[in-house]
Amino acid sequence: MKPVVKIEGSVGRMLLVGQFDFNMHKDFRQASQELLENGGVTEIVIDFEQVPFLDSSALGMLLLLKERATAQRKSMVLSNCRDTVLQVLEIACFNKMFTIR
Repeated sequence: MKPVVKIEGSVGRMLLVGQFDFNMHKDFRQASQELLENGGVTEIVIDFEQVPFLDSSALGMLLLLKERATAQRKSMVLSNCRDTVLQVLEIACFNKMFTIR
């Protein structure tokens, strides 16, 4: 399922639904671009509430988005991570690179 983008003031939220893997690459990139191109957005929140699993390609997509967001002086937050997702993020040391709420 395609990510859902919501913009509330200066916060752009991307709600992911289902497994976050390579099959989501194109849709994630389009949603990311929408948030990056919006000049009013200063914080990007990736909402994992409905994500049961992510793979290494998802980690790469997150790193690329963080790099692009940082270049535009936008902060990035990963939120509502389930235990299984949080474990993968911690193993990859993403808890040291990202704000996780």
